[in-house]
Amino acid sequence: MSKKYRIGFIGAGNMGSAMIGGVISRGVCDKSRVIASSVNPDDLNRVSGAYGISTTSNNSELAAESEIVILAVKPYQLDDVLADIRDAIDEETIVVSIAAGRNISSIESALMSVKVVGKLRVFRAMPNTPALVGEGMTGIAPGTNVNEDDYDIVLEVFNSFGKAQIISEEDIEIITGLSGSSPAYVYMMIEAMADAAVEQGFARDKAYLFASQAVLGSAKMVRDTGRHPGELKDAVTSPGGTTIAGVRALEEGAFRATVADAVRAAVERCREM
Repeated sequence: MSKKYRIGFIGAGNMGSAMIGGVISRGVCDKSRVIASSVNPDDLNRVSGAYGISTTSNNSELAAESEIVILAVKPYQLDDVLADIRDAIDEETIVVSIAAGRNISSIESALMSVKVVGKLRVFRAMPNTPALVGEGMTGIAPGTNVNEDDYDIVLEVFNSFGKAQIISEEDIEIITGLSGSSPAYVYMMIEAMADAAVEQGFARDKAYLFASQAVLGSAKMVRDTGRHPGELKDAVTSPGGTTIAGVRALEEGAFRATVADAVRAAVERCREM
C-alpha cells in the first residue's frame, strides 16, 4: 500500500538508515519515492550512496514533498524539526515520531498551523536497534485522527525491518524499557558469557559466535513455538546436570530481579523525559 506514497525521513543516522534500508529492500517503497534529510552531510552521503535515494538538508522541503514524514531524530532535536515542518504539512500528511519522551498531543500542538485545524494524523513509535539487521521490534501508538488505512501503511513501513504492533500510547514508556533499551542488556549478557568462556581457555571470536547464536536461537524458540519461557528453560535443565548448576548461580546472583530492575529503571527514566 505504501508503494504509492512518497516517504520522507528526517534523520539519517543509524535508525533512520535502518528504516530506509528496510522499506527499499522489502519493496515497500521504490527508492525514487524516498527522501531523507539531516543536519549531517556525511549521513546524507551514506544513505544516498547505499540506497540511491534523494537527500536534502531542508526539512521543510522534505515535508512538502512527502505524504509520510518519519521523524527519526533525538528528543532534543524534535522541537526544531517540528518548527521546520509546521507550515509544510497538511491534514493529508501522516507524521510518525520515534523520539522518546514526547507524547502525541504535544507533537500535534507544535504542528498546528493555518493548513491544519485539529485533524493531524500523528503516530508515535518506539523501534529498537536490531532494526539495523532487519530484526527490530516496534510499538506504534496512533493519534486520535488516524484511520484504518493509516494503520496499515505505518505497520507496513515498520514491519519492513522487523516486527511491529499497534499499542496504546500509555504503553510506549513500557515498550521503551522492554524492547527499546533491552538490546543493551542482551549485549552485556553476551559479553559476560564470552568473557567467562575466554577465562576457561576458549578463543574470544568463537566465544562471541557461540554466545550470540545461543541467544538468537533461544529468542527464536520463544517467539516461534509460543511456549512459556519457563517451560523451555525446564526442558534444558536435566536433573543434576550442567544447566541447572548454571541456573542456580544466576538465581544466587539475583539475575531475574536485576533484569527486571533494569527494565523498570528504563521505563521510569522515559516517564521522567
